[in-house]
Amino acid sequence: MIKKVATARGRTLGAELRDLRKKVDLTTRAAAARIGWTPSMLNRTENGLRATSAEEVAMILGAYGATGAERERLLSLARDAETPGWWETGDSIYPSPLKALIGFESQAVRITNIELALIPGLFQIPEYSRAIMRAADIPPLEIETRVATRLGRQAILSRPAPPKLIAIIDESALRRPVGGPTVMAEQLRVLARLAQRPNITVRVIPFHAGAHAALVGGFSILEFERARPLVHQEGNRSLSFVDSPTEVDSFVADVDTLTRTSLPPERSLDYIRMIATSFER
Repeated sequence: MIKKVATARGRTLGAELRDLRKKVDLTTRAAAARIGWTPSMLNRTENGLRATSAEEVAMILGAYGATGAERERLLSLARDAETPGWWETGDSIYPSPLKALIGFESQAVRITNIELALIPGLFQIPEYSRAIMRAADIPPLEIETRVATRLGRQAILSRPAPPKLIAIIDESALRRPVGGPTVMAEQLRVLARLAQRPNITVRVIPFHAGAHAALVGGFSILEFERARPLVHQEGNRSLSFVDSPTEVDSFVADVDTLTRTSLPPERSLDYIRMIATSFER
């Protein structure tokens, strides 16, 4: 479990620095001594748990003997990590775990989302999101802020190089009339359209499949180009992240099982459209 929330860009930069340290055959202790840091300080930097300036990265690169194109690439990455994302600017209206999640989603190359009770947030239309929040007695003004945040998160699906998104959704999420039949029908039509994009795969776990590996709770696996994958779990009032390789592997194994349990993509698409039609009657 990540005790302190890491940043996505910090984890990517940290992974690059860790790879470079290993490339020059230095232990964490030996490398820290060269830099003039403590081993724990270097370890936190490599895990993305400590903000690192471009100047500090230049110092690390000097200690490791990095030169030329590799040095410039890592310095550029460090400068990018210092630039705040849209969710990090201005007043801190987002809690740290949510800011971390948005950052991770923005950097992920592949997201696998397992959902039991609701349509995944990256697919939700505003009316559906508002209905969920009203049911939780969230104040109207806060609802609009949260809906805008959710729409901002969804922008990753329309960027030039979007992540690969795999959603495995329990049938109960498709049947629950959140916002009423009209809203639910529109939500399912939007889900069906999104499922046809080349970077998006949606699979449905039908009721007749019986018990399955995710009945204890949904989760998301976020994978990155350089940093280790991590798992995001959302509770009623909290978000948590897991990045222990052993624990992440157990979630990956669950996804393999759920893929076999769920309907193939084309049959899932037909299933979603069939349920949408039932709401339209």
